[in-house]
Amino acid sequence: MERIDRAFQARMQQRQAAFIPFLNAGDPSFDLSLELFRQIIQAGADIVEIGTPYSDPLADGPVIQASAGRSLQAGFRLPQVFELTAALRQTSDTGLVLFTYVNPVVQYGLDRYFADARQAGADGVIIPDLPFEESTEARAAADRHGVALIPLVAPTSGNERIAAICAAARGFVYCVSSLGVTGERARMSDRLHELVQLARHYASVPVAVGFGVSSPEQARAIAQLADGVIVGSALIRRIEQALASGLPAALLPQHVAGFAAELAAAVHPPQEQAAVR
Repeated sequence: MERIDRAFQARMQQRQAAFIPFLNAGDPSFDLSLELFRQIIQAGADIVEIGTPYSDPLADGPVIQASAGRSLQAGFRLPQVFELTAALRQTSDTGLVLFTYVNPVVQYGLDRYFADARQAGADGVIIPDLPFEESTEARAAADRHGVALIPLVAPTSGNERIAAICAAARGFVYCVSSLGVTGERARMSDRLHELVQLARHYASVPVAVGFGVSSPEQARAIAQLADGVIVGSALIRRIEQALASGLPAALLPQHVAGFAAELAAAVHPPQEQAAVR
């Protein structure tokens, strides 16, 4: 968890938000996805979310679903997410957060999952379909192994529920910017500002916003509101487009990292341009 804390604190000292990109492990192959993660870290990621491909990703829109499908078709299986995480940890001290669904974790075994996550070098885990009311056992297992179980709050969450979720939060609070599944959007929920402020009021950890952030302009706006900006579908769409265009595989990581660098620059403006946060 300390790497997550350090990442946010370093950016807060510069009056900036943390840039948190998301990619699916194994898309389009294990080796290429490993290089993709390495390149987006070099492009300015403060923390990275490592998606675990799953055949029934309820919270994900078509872009991330297609990405998970490519990975699974290439033979990727859950234990390999720990292998990929460990490989990243060998060369980077960046915060690493695993994104998964509850069924694979239960099938793998709660304690075994968080033990292996810790052993691989992961700092946190996000399980979007694990209701807060049913998360006590998972949070206890995560705590035993020093892994942050990062909760989500949504625009539909009531104030009392937001308070309870944020009071138990580890790592950071993930504020869902829009209703529905992941995917690029032209605008965010009208309640987003209120949601972030409520989360900040009740949480002792930073607050990040994701779901729908699709452009450097949106990332810049969210960075003035929240402590972290999470971008997934917009990055993965670059993978999809590059594959469709026939771009040589060797150039794919650099292609995606170029867009990641644009997002990082938007989230990390020079200090003289940074808003008072």
